[in-house]
Amino acid sequence: MESAELARHFEKLLGATPRIFSAPGRVNLIGEHTDYNDGFVMPSAIGSHTQVAIAPRADGRLVLHSRNFPETFEFDAGNLPRQRTGAWCDYVLGVATVLAQTGFPAAGASILVDGRVPIGAGLSSSAAIEVASALALLSIAGGHLELPEVAKLCQKAENTFVGAHVGIMDQFVSCLGKAGHALLLDCRSLRYQHIPIPPQVRMVICNTMVKHELKEGEYNLRRQQCEEGVKVLSQWHPGIKALRDVSAEEVERRQGQLSPLVYNRCLHVVRENQRVLDGAECLKKGDLPKFGELMAQSHRSLRDLYQVSCPELDIMVEAAASLPGCYGARMTGGGFGGCTINLVHTDDAPAFAARISERYQQKTAIKPDVYISAAVDGAGASAGLLPVPA
Repeated sequence: MESAELARHFEKLLGATPRIFSAPGRVNLIGEHTDYNDGFVMPSAIGSHTQVAIAPRADGRLVLHSRNFPETFEFDAGNLPRQRTGAWCDYVLGVATVLAQTGFPAAGASILVDGRVPIGAGLSSSAAIEVASALALLSIAGGHLELPEVAKLCQKAENTFVGAHVGIMDQFVSCLGKAGHALLLDCRSLRYQHIPIPPQVRMVICNTMVKHELKEGEYNLRRQQCEEGVKVLSQWHPGIKALRDVSAEEVERRQGQLSPLVYNRCLHVVRENQRVLDGAECLKKGDLPKFGELMAQSHRSLRDLYQVSCPELDIMVEAAASLPGCYGARMTGGGFGGCTINLVHTDDAPAFAARISERYQQKTAIKPDVYISAAVDGAGASAGLLPVPA
C-alpha cells in the first residue's frame, strides 16, 4: 500500500490525519549467525517495507491496528504490559515498553501497521515493524535518538519483550541501509561501511514458502551452544568474550576439548566471519565469481556444521547453480526455511526468476515467491531523519 493510500485508509478508519514511517526488510548477502557472536555481517536493505501510520490521541490510550491481522489491541499508554501477549502487537508493544524505560514514555496514539515484508521468510519483517514503530512513537513523544541507538533499542525490544535472542544486524540495516550498497557491519563496535554492489547485479530472493519460528527453540539453542564454546575456549584464551575473538585455527586446535556439536557450531562462526571480510573485498574489486564461491561455502557450512538449512532451502540453492547469469546462491536468514539469496546479472534476472521457480516446483510441488530487488535506503534515509554516511 502506498503512503497516500495508507493515509486515506487511516483517516477513514480512525478519523485523523497520520504521519507515516517506513522501514525496509533485509537480505543478508553473507555472514549468518555471526551477529550474536560479536562478528561481521553484510546485509542489504530490500524493497519490501513495513509502514506505520500514527496519530496522537487525547485519551491516553495506545490503540494498535494492522492491515495484515484482524485483531485490534488497546492499552493504557501509561501502564503498558510487562510481558508479551503472543500476538502481532508484541513488536510494537515491546518497542513502546523499551522506549519508556529509556526515558520516552508512551503517549496516547492510534497506530495502523501495514507490513509488506513477507512474514516467516527470513527477511526480517520483525525488524521492519520495530524500526518503523520506534520512529513513529518517537515522533509522538517529541524525542530523538540517533539511528544506531534506534537499532539497539529495537534489538532490545525483540530480545527482552518478544523473547527472540537476535543480534543487531536486522535492525541496524533497516535503519542505515544505503541504495546500491551492502552494509559491512562489525556487530561489536557497530562500525560500518557501505560496500558498493556492482550495478550489473540484482538480488533475486527466492522464498521456499517454508516458514520458520525463531523466537523459540533452535535459534536460541544455537546461541547457547556458541556460548558454551566460548566458555570452554576461554580456559586457553582467557581474554575472549565471544567467538569473534578466536580464529579457525584456535578452534581446530581445541577440537578434543569441545563436544562434536559445539565444535561444529564454533567452526562455522569463525570461518563465516572471515568469509564476510573476504566477501567485502570481492565486492570492492567487482570479483563476483569469487563472491559466489564464498556464498557456496557459506551455504554448505550452514547446512553441515550449523545445521540450520532444510531440504527445501538446499533444493532451491541447487536449482540456481547452473542457471545463466547466477554468480552465487545461499540460504539467508536464521534458517529452517525462509529464503535463498542469489546474485544474478541484471539482464538474466527475469529469466532466472522464472526458471528457478519452475525447477523448485518440479522438485517440491510448492510454488515459491521470487523477488527481484536492488539494495535500497534504510528507514533513516527515507524518512529524512539523518544523512546516511558515505
